[in-house]
Amino acid sequence: MRVTRVIAVTLAGAAVLAPLVACSSEDKAAPGTNPETAAAASEAPTPPPPPAHPFTGQPTESRKPVLAVKIENTGAGKPQMGVKNADIVYVEQVEGGLTRLMAIFSSRLPAKVGPVRSARISDLHILPMFGKPALAYSGVQTKMIPHVQQASLFDVSDSSAGSAYNREPGRVAPYNLVANTKKLLAQAPKATKAKDIGFTFGEAPTGGTPKTRYNVKYPAARFTFGWSKAQERWLIWQDGKKDMAAEGGQLGAPTVVIQYAKTTRSEFHDSGGSYTPLIQTTGKGRAVVLRDGQAFKAKWSRKSEEGGTTFTTESGEPMNFAKGQVWVVLAAPKPVQP
Repeated sequence: MRVTRVIAVTLAGAAVLAPLVACSSEDKAAPGTNPETAAAASEAPTPPPPPAHPFTGQPTESRKPVLAVKIENTGAGKPQMGVKNADIVYVEQVEGGLTRLMAIFSSRLPAKVGPVRSARISDLHILPMFGKPALAYSGVQTKMIPHVQQASLFDVSDSSAGSAYNREPGRVAPYNLVANTKKLLAQAPKATKAKDIGFTFGEAPTGGTPKTRYNVKYPAARFTFGWSKAQERWLIWQDGKKDMAAEGGQLGAPTVVIQYAKTTRSEFHDSGGSYTPLIQTTGKGRAVVLRDGQAFKAKWSRKSEEGGTTFTTESGEPMNFAKGQVWVVLAAPKPVQP
């Protein structure tokens, strides 16, 4: 009956309800809870999200050391291990017009990577933008050893960090050498942590051209990047075949950058006399950025080897990438013959 009388109160007596409601609210508070403290907590500002990772644009609680790994990129070495977990994947031309990958890891570490193969002179010109990262590789030409020793990197090759490597059963040498990423970084405790390398992430600019396929050709290799709206990634085909990951699924990335860079013959060559290409990754040039099912004409600039590479639209605005893994396909404006 008491409830009935409260409901029947006229407007003139409505002011009495406020303290009754407040009292009821306090009565229902959990034991030991201070109503004033609870109210203050509900009004506290939402903490900002973790800062974006400079390699992927995705939130990260902390920046971790950088590990670069040289990975085989011919049919004999596929499917590759760990590539799908890389932050950045560089595609580089090597002898004979073929290509090899340099995968950059920091925000995520796969259990193992491979097949690990030998390094090239162009790697030593790309890596300084990351500070002094760890580089995993399997050998270099004798003539190149002094260059590696003087380079801005921590050598975690199979000859320097042998305990981190093993031969994968079921694969044929030299395409069976794999490495444990945690053991690699344990051998380079002072490797530089991820830092700004010039990439920007955010909304796509205007002016893109809708694309579902984009092809990049090397003298002895061909890549096709196909947009998957369902996966919001550019899926990768190499030489007409799906580029599959050892862990399952097709390799691909939300952003693919075709960076056209002058490519010349270096002083190095293989045992068959085929010269090693030298990719000029400092200076300026043009690029095509694939994201969101569109192709954007862009420009790239890198003033020094210690500096990062910036990408802009043709009008000079930042060329934002989509968040996630980035593939940087280093292609010659005109293919260099092997």
